[in-house]
Amino acid sequence: MNNMKEIRIEKITLNIGVGAPGEKMEKAKKILKSLTGIDAKETSSMKRIPSWGVRPRLSIACKVTVRGKEKTKELLSRLLYALGNKIPASKFDPRGNFSFGIEEYINIKNLEYDPHVGIIGLEAAVSLERPGFRVKRRKIQAGKISPKHQIKKEEAITFIEKMFHVEVSNK
Repeated sequence: MNNMKEIRIEKITLNIGVGAPGEKMEKAKKILKSLTGIDAKETSSMKRIPSWGVRPRLSIACKVTVRGKEKTKELLSRLLYALGNKIPASKFDPRGNFSFGIEEYINIKNLEYDPHVGIIGLEAAVSLERPGFRVKRRKIQAGKISPKHQIKKEEAITFIEKMFHVEVSNK
């Protein structure tokens, strides 16, 4: 196989939306820190939604981005284990990236229940890439990725099934 066609994990972004700053935010940051070993970054709202009590620039969530071949591989296997190694095909987008939610962090392998935190869920977004995808991100002479080189949904599903022994269902 051509090594330029080899698919790899670019990054995994974990997100916990809590809705308001304060104690809940600190608990969410603590979970992400224990899961990844990386300090979480707070994200803020962009719009005002009076019925929810949200105003612009109010910290309502926190996120962590994990990069690196070994880190992402180990983390993704733990996250998929929390889903029972099953994921619906509808979670994949046409570019091959996929995202899913985990209802309770205690389902993740090697993560203990903390009574001070309680039960909190999180979302995970996985971005896949091939060698050469840097072309679209570089500052000087940024270019487009050829349609033949882009990752298709079917290729991403095959990669995940083969690499992590996950069952992808067509529900």
